[in-house]
Amino acid sequence: QVQLMESGGGSVQVGGSLTLSCAVSKSKPYSNYLMGWYRQAPGKEREGVAAINFDGRVSYEDSVKGRFTISQDNAKNSVTLQMNSLKPEDTGMYYCAEDSGWAWTIATMDPDYWGEGTQVTVSS
Repeated sequence: QVQLMESGGGSVQVGGSLTLSCAVSKSKPYSNYLMGWYRQAPGKEREGVAAINFDGRVSYEDSVKGRFTISQDNAKNSVTLQMNSLKPEDTGMYYCAEDSGWAWTIATMDPDYWGEGTQVTVSS
């Protein structure tokens, strides 16, 4: 069983930055996993934004490359999404997710667990 809890959302102006954190709690250690961030804008489908796997390999959705950075702190059991140069189209509910299978990238991720989400609003 995996529990995920996001924090760090908020409102920011265009060009600003936000840092999202995901606290990860697992009932048992997993030898392989992929942690990711998804977002869902009003009226749109949920989309994958960034992912990092157990050995630190990262992947990003094209629209956030060069602006967002995903990282993990295994000692603290957390995953962070640093978001810079934010745009209005980055607005949405951001979810932390975990795939306990063998997916390697955000494009192939199929989450087994989800957090409750944290709202990010970027205004012009």
